[in-house]
Amino acid sequence: MRTENSATDASPIAVAPPPATPGPTGTKAGSTPSNTTGTTGPAAGTALAALGVLAFSLTFPATAWGLEGFGPWSLVTVRSVLAALLAGGCLLALRVRPPARRHRWPLAVVAAGVVLGFPLLTTLALETSTTSHAAVVVGLLPLTTALCSALRTGARPSRTFWTAACAGAAAVLAFTLTQSGGALSRADLYLFGALLICAAGYTEGGRLAREMPGWQVIGWALVLALPLTLPGAALALAAEPAALTAHSVTGLLWVAAGSQFLGLVVWYRGMAVIGIPKASQLQLAQPLLTLGWSVWLLGEPLGWAAPVTALAVLLCIAATQRARG
Repeated sequence: MRTENSATDASPIAVAPPPATPGPTGTKAGSTPSNTTGTTGPAAGTALAALGVLAFSLTFPATAWGLEGFGPWSLVTVRSVLAALLAGGCLLALRVRPPARRHRWPLAVVAAGVVLGFPLLTTLALETSTTSHAAVVVGLLPLTTALCSALRTGARPSRTFWTAACAGAAAVLAFTLTQSGGALSRADLYLFGALLICAAGYTEGGRLAREMPGWQVIGWALVLALPLTLPGAALALAAEPAALTAHSVTGLLWVAAGSQFLGLVVWYRGMAVIGIPKASQLQLAQPLLTLGWSVWLLGEPLGWAAPVTALAVLLCIAATQRARG
């Protein structure tokens, strides 16, 4: 999902595809920017974008597995440290120049929203919420990001866009109230908070991706957060002793490498080849994929409400993408 985004990509609804322009910042000296399409064909681009969506759709089930052996604070901080080490290694290997001073504040917003805030709040929610419930709620993330982007940039989406967005939000709110017995649970509050803070991170990340490749945006955000996540991981592991099981280790490694870094690498690459509109159509399947993983990997019972609401949100997001103006 963009649930995870998972994940952490710049929302396809809120951010227009910028042209790649060479510059001295964020790329290796004398090289072309890494977000150029090169000779990759449309079929390969579609496959790469689909791999990104697949990686993001596994984030919540992998988090649930990680929670079997790690506390929420340990899981989030250790995952961020591992992803930062992986990203930092790639940045060093490719000799990518450090970001310019003007990019540090946007990167800090990305780090706060995507690296720290969203993973922490969704992990805390998954302590008491099912992954299928969380997948439906976080399915609103593209719409939340669109709202944040409109406020940030002063854009004015059409009336059709806002009608579809409000319909999607109403469907998710009705779902959460029905599932929680008429009142929002603590997990729901965590999830709605995650939507807002991640939308801010996606918006700044999307704006910053106009000046550097998207994978470098998340890479530098992970590295920027390392002075907080590294000591945080040490403190969290001391307070929350870990139980290393096959599930917990697999879940940790997936959310660190698959969801928080490598998934974004193939997603941005595929999106650069086939364009944001086509990639967005693939991403619409993310909440439904997460529901499938929840049943298969976790054995969660799946009633009619979750898939029906996910389909309703999918249709609403598709309508917002078709809206112009």
